[in-house]
This record gives sequence, structure tokens and C-alpha cells, in this order.
Amino acid sequence: MNEPAHLARCLAAGEAVLFPTDTLPALACRPETAGLLWRLKQRPADKPLILMGADLPQLIAVLAVPWQAAWLEQARRSWPGAVTLVLPITGALTDHLHPGGTSLGLRVPACERARELLRLSGPLATTSANRSGQPAATTAAEAARQFPGLALLEPLPWPPGSGQASTVLAWRGEERRDDPWAVLRSGATPAAGAGGA
Repeated sequence: MNEPAHLARCLAAGEAVLFPTDTLPALACRPETAGLLWRLKQRPADKPLILMGADLPQLIAVLAVPWQAAWLEQARRSWPGAVTLVLPITGALTDHLHPGGTSLGLRVPACERARELLRLSGPLATTSANRSGQPAATTAAEAARQFPGLALLEPLPWPPGSGQASTVLAWRGEERRDDPWAVLRSGATPAAGAGGA
């Protein structure tokens, strides 16, 4: 059975896997093998991936950069939940998930099954489980149809997600005191608390 421990072993072996989140099913792999996701999705490599973690402490530890107080406040308000925070972070993880970029999208999903896997695997490079240009999968069956042969987190059926992508908030800087967060995408969670946006 494809329980979290089995999927964590698949991920450690360099494979991609499928699992549920609170928004849309995720296609995921270890950050160092992120190129696999662009190939599977047939997606342009200039579209960044998201680093998904089990909780805020896990993401802080793996990124090993100082977090501004405003980032921590927004993360605690938003996570676990359907909000992706884009922070000005560079380094190896950004190189893997956003080649040539100067920011990294981060998320902690409000789906206990996903977080159970992430606690075992460590943070993962993630994207929605659909081929580029195709509608996003909303169920395990749809995800498996688009990516046959990949391990799916079991048991099935998956808990239903919202069917909408996450809201994306990008840090603009303290100098924008009125609204330091820009809403790049309005998704499953309203952008309340992002400086009024």
C-alpha cells in the first residue's frame, strides 16, 4: 500500500509522486530532482515550482535564512492553509525550483495526509497535478490518468480539496508600509490580512 513511508522512499529514490492537498492534488518530488516535474508536466522551466513543507519550523530550518518579523507574522496567519508566500530568498533551493529567479514560493497545506508525508520526506518541490495547459486534476483518479505509473498516496479516496489553486502573496518590502504584500493570484483563500489587499 502506498502509505506515507512508501512514498517517502519513492521520493528519496528520485521519483515523483501524487498526493492530496487542501486545494488541488500535488505532483511532487525532492527539490534536487525538480527538473523531473517540468518534464512530466511538459511545462516551461521559467514557471517556478512551490516548496511545500509540513510546518513553518520545517521550512525555516531547511531554508537557513533569517526570516523578517512580517514574514513570520504572515506565515503564522496563513498556514496551514491555501496561501503561498513568495519571499525574496536565494540559494540552492531557489536554484532548483526557480532557476535564475530571486524568490521562492512556500506553502504549508491544511491537509493532514499531505503534512504526514512532508514530515517524513522533508519539504518537496510541488506543482498542480496536470499537464501544462490542461485543467488541473481534482481527484486521485484524474491525477493518475494524467500521470500513469506514479505512486499515489493511499488510502483512497483522497479528502476533497477546494478545487482552486492557492492564493499567492509576494513580499514587496517594508518600505510599502501601506501594503507590503502583493496579491499575485487570488485563489482558494481570500487575501485578507495581506495589508488590506
